[in-house]
Amino acid sequence: MIELSVDLGERSYPILIGSGLIDRCEPLRRLADARSVAVITNETVAPLYADRLQASLAGAAASIERVVLPDGEAYKTWPVLDRVFDALLAARFDRSSLVIALGGGVVGDMAGFAAAVYQRGIDFVQVPTTLLAQVDSSVGGKTGINHPKGKNMMGAFHQPRLVVADVDTLDTLPDRELSAGLAEVIKHGAIADTTYLDEVEAALPALRRREPAMLARIVAGSCRIKAGVVGRDERESGVRAILNFGHTFGHAIEAGLGFGQWLHGEAVGAGMVMAADLSRRLDLLTAADAIRVRELVRGAGLPVGGPAWPADIYIDLMSVDKKAERGSPRFVLLEALGRARVQKVPDEALRATLADCAEPV
Repeated sequence: MIELSVDLGERSYPILIGSGLIDRCEPLRRLADARSVAVITNETVAPLYADRLQASLAGAAASIERVVLPDGEAYKTWPVLDRVFDALLAARFDRSSLVIALGGGVVGDMAGFAAAVYQRGIDFVQVPTTLLAQVDSSVGGKTGINHPKGKNMMGAFHQPRLVVADVDTLDTLPDRELSAGLAEVIKHGAIADTTYLDEVEAALPALRRREPAMLARIVAGSCRIKAGVVGRDERESGVRAILNFGHTFGHAIEAGLGFGQWLHGEAVGAGMVMAADLSRRLDLLTAADAIRVRELVRGAGLPVGGPAWPADIYIDLMSVDKKAERGSPRFVLLEALGRARVQKVPDEALRATLADCAEPV
């Protein structure tokens, strides 16, 4: 087992990465001890892992409630979130209770948001079962739900008490979902660590074959990078914004197509290619490095261009991005591979990128 830490003072917490952790994880049992526990999961993950997780908590938790949500980004909404609150209230959960998010990024975001606001905040644990959630969304305390006009527009920062990443759960992950997770892996190297990016590039075939040792190594590598950034900037007032590389374009694609049509990682993959192209147009990134980003995304099995929409549609969708200032979008750009910054961009360069990085849907 690999153990990392997100260092946030009194809100610090461990990340555990390894095999078989759903069936045996003493730190999780200790957190659940004598508490009412709610396992929040979805219709896909519940039949695979919910019984096993609950069996691992037997004799520790005072009681366990299971809340099964519909699967997919399209259900990351207030009405579906209310199902969690309904269950917590019906079971008389109090402030000492514990929420466990068992699933991918949607489950983690929704369960975390529910924990953040239920009785003004209760403890929760992330047990991510997708590659994207293990390498990115389970770490850092971002929680929330979508609005038809924008991704994650309602939410809260609420750090988990523990992250348990069992890489065995990736065995049941569809190929498309595995590729979606690789987008965030590539992102971490592109914005922060060229040595890690080299490692990811060399490992892509092994990762797509799901070699367990390589998966654990890459999950740990991405978590180290993200934990370091979050430890420096918990609430995205500065450097943490670089973790949104590709996301301004990607969130626009998700919202414009309708949430769930493209997976989050697919949209981010295309968004990273677009952001690299924009960086090149602004003379920040070499043409060779922009091509390298594109080929890494292609090698992960992801789209390398966004939908062929008029530029004004993209710009309107991006105007509600959380990084926008008074409706004017800002972008995470690459100054070089391994180094990123956030800025506004000239309209002409943005429109050129949108025209050249579009593909038929």
